[in-house]
Amino acid sequence: MRSVYTKILLWCFATLVLSMAAMVMVSQFVFTQMVSKGSFFDRINVLLLEQAQKAYESNGPQALAAHLSRADKVLGGEHHLVDRSGRDLATGEDQSALLRQFRFEKGAIQDMIDGRVAAGVASDDGRYRLLVLASNPYRLSSYLPYYVPIFIAVALLCWALAARIASPLRDLARTVDRFGRGDLSVRANSQRRDEIGELGRTFDRMAERIESLLTSERRLLQDISHELRTPLARMSFAAELVLTADDRAAAVARLKKQIRRLSDLVGQLVEATQADGDPSAVARENLRLDKIVSDVVDDCSLEADAHGSRIVLQSKTALEIEGDAERIRRAIENIVRNAVRYTPAGATVDVSLSVTPDTAKISVRDYGPGVPEEALTKIFLPFFRVDDSRTSSTGGVGLGLTIAQRAVALHHGRIWAEDANPGLLVAIEIPILLPGPSAREYHSGMPQYADKQVAVLKEETK
Repeated sequence: MRSVYTKILLWCFATLVLSMAAMVMVSQFVFTQMVSKGSFFDRINVLLLEQAQKAYESNGPQALAAHLSRADKVLGGEHHLVDRSGRDLATGEDQSALLRQFRFEKGAIQDMIDGRVAAGVASDDGRYRLLVLASNPYRLSSYLPYYVPIFIAVALLCWALAARIASPLRDLARTVDRFGRGDLSVRANSQRRDEIGELGRTFDRMAERIESLLTSERRLLQDISHELRTPLARMSFAAELVLTADDRAAAVARLKKQIRRLSDLVGQLVEATQADGDPSAVARENLRLDKIVSDVVDDCSLEADAHGSRIVLQSKTALEIEGDAERIRRAIENIVRNAVRYTPAGATVDVSLSVTPDTAKISVRDYGPGVPEEALTKIFLPFFRVDDSRTSSTGGVGLGLTIAQRAVALHHGRIWAEDANPGLLVAIEIPILLPGPSAREYHSGMPQYADKQVAVLKEETK
């Protein structure tokens, strides 16, 4: 028997039956205590004995018979006053056989005789015995009309409880089965507020994460195959030229150039994969963020000069934070180089560093063509370009901002882009102190911008 529904239902019914049996036993015990020695009924019987004895001694058998008859009508049952031998003093009948079934000790004793309650009371001098036989007021059959509706009502509640617990588990099992068969969009969508509902919502979060990861992997493989196809084709063409061209030195130089581009692409792919690691494994060291920003600006200034633009560092606030210096440097450098690439000649790239009590903020603004509003979150996706032509002349391979986004996420920060009109502003916020052991839990939640990117990615792959 593996059905949770059946198990719960059987356990509930077993509990119900045991409860009903216990209630009957307790009721029987309580009634027995009520009619036991020294109870209220005993005192009534003692009083009846005294009155019957007085009636018999004062007015004879007829008065006694009338007194006992009234007692029968008022109290119910049979009342007999007998002597030591068992002779009925009211009717003269021999009740010795009945008398022998009674137990007499000091006071009144209650017994059951032939299914009836038997109470024998002896006078103090031992001359008289009052025998009382009454029908048993506690018969199970008389209480069945009350027990049966209760039993049915409780049984229905047990059935509803079992169904309420087992039904959502069955639905969740079907949902998990569909998800395992490849339907990655299926969700439990549980509205319950108990542990079963939390289980369903946990599955939904897991499914959402797995779907986004699988979708991202599929998109990544498609983009990698697309990006590798062009340099490989050029390398093949360059290799042919080496064999046939008159100027072999130029052909070899062209081949080396394509090999270098392919090597750069592979290197960036490896770097992007490494950046998507475990946040708890980020190196913790004290570093001067202002010096890192200043060094990046100095390194990128030569590239800016070659483009006819320049980089302006608007703030030199001294700031020390905790983190991985190399990852932070690469993130800032990728953003600055991306800004330099799109800044027109004669314009500037503005870089600023500011600080709050908890975070450090780095802003990089260019004065180029900008990015459409709908693409502000997409630019952090691997291989995404605003220009769909996917040529290296319009930018790099499309991994710079992805590497920056993943590096910032590893430091529990956030990165976003805004339309600066003109140009584009990319900002980074990094906590000055990294979180402790809960870093993995933080990363599993993902920053808000990551949720938006996952949604965009899902829309693109539909």
